Amino acid sequence: MTQNNTTPLPHLLLVDDDRLVLSTLALGLQQAGYRITSAESAEEAEAFLAGGDRPDMAILDIRLSGSSGLYLAERLHQLDRIPFVILSAYSDQPMIDQATQLGALGYWVKPMDIPKLVPALEAALARANELQELRVSRQQLQAALDAERNINVAVGITMMQFHLKRNDAFNKLRNAARTQRCKLVDLANEIVQAGEALNL
Repeated sequence: MTQNNTTPLPHLLLVDDDRLVLSTLALGLQQAGYRITSAESAEEAEAFLAGGDRPDMAILDIRLSGSSGLYLAERLHQLDRIPFVILSAYSDQPMIDQATQLGALGYWVKPMDIPKLVPALEAALARANELQELRVSRQQLQAALDAERNINVAVGITMMQFHLKRNDAFNKLRNAARTQRCKLVDLANEIVQAGEALNL
């Protein structure tokens, strides 16, 4: 795995209650060019995440002492949609189904061979980035739709209040926004909120 000087190393959170597996995996992935944080339990992983650091990917053993890997997977999804893959010593179809429903980007059976693991990990990281970009695009689209809706509602309110045609009401709002040196959408939001407050 190659990194240029400006690209930070991908940060992985490894969670496995088998110290030998954890240390072997951590060492192999560090040598492959990743930044590693290790945890021996779901609780230890949650304590790390509570500090505000967000890994690029979590690799979770499905059978942990204490809370399970599936419990931790659900918590990762709730916290900040942190992408994850599942490690298991068994190819267990019900477990695979559960992990998939929780959003797992991979289900890998131990023991893992690092040279074979890295391409699968790179594919999972790429998929995680694609999903994040889709979420951001969806949020931006929703924000644009909400802004357009509020502008239309504010124009309607202005039409009724001042007995204006649509274009005249829109121009009145646009001019008011310029006078107040604010964005049209911000002025529209204020008008909509004021209208909603009056209807309470």
